[in-house]
Amino acid sequence: MTTTDDTSPWLVMGLGNPGGEYAANRHNVGFMVADLLAERMGARFKAHKSRAQVVEGRIGPPGPGSRRVVVAKPMSFMNLSGGPTTALRDFYKVPVGHVVAVHDELDIDYGALRLKLGGGDNGHNGLKSITKSLGQDYYRVRFGIGRPPGRMDVAAFVLKDFSSAERRELDYFVDRAADAVETLIVDGLERAQSTYNS
Repeated sequence: MTTTDDTSPWLVMGLGNPGGEYAANRHNVGFMVADLLAERMGARFKAHKSRAQVVEGRIGPPGPGSRRVVVAKPMSFMNLSGGPTTALRDFYKVPVGHVVAVHDELDIDYGALRLKLGGGDNGHNGLKSITKSLGQDYYRVRFGIGRPPGRMDVAAFVLKDFSSAERRELDYFVDRAADAVETLIVDGLERAQSTYNS
């Protein structure tokens, strides 16, 4: 992968499904992290022609250490996330090496985080769609939701709200995931992994 210019903007795609009925689903944890990042930047989401809600701002310390960031929530539904991601990358002239997808991950315990660059989609339809559009060389912030209990269908599990026990810690874990995104962008993958990979 080619190295990217520090002045290039970053694009953070919080993955989820649009609509109130999905808002608290496990599959929408990417939206939750995007909402918190926008709040930290003091910005409100606006509709964009790319079929996404976007906010623009800066993260990191004031001055040369800060980074230009576009945080987005695709409004296309999860399995079509690649279209809005590609449209935003082109519109804001973001190198693929500055794209970050924040998403739910079944194969990691609830609340645990894993950050990585590239790799497969592990059956995640949002990642599958983005990889089809961009290739594999983008960052992923994987937010663990654990496996479904018993014989529960995976699709039913991800489209259910977090349990009441999980909700007690959800704000803390979303906050930690937003910290991880900021560290990745400002300090790089190695620092973010050593601090947040669990």
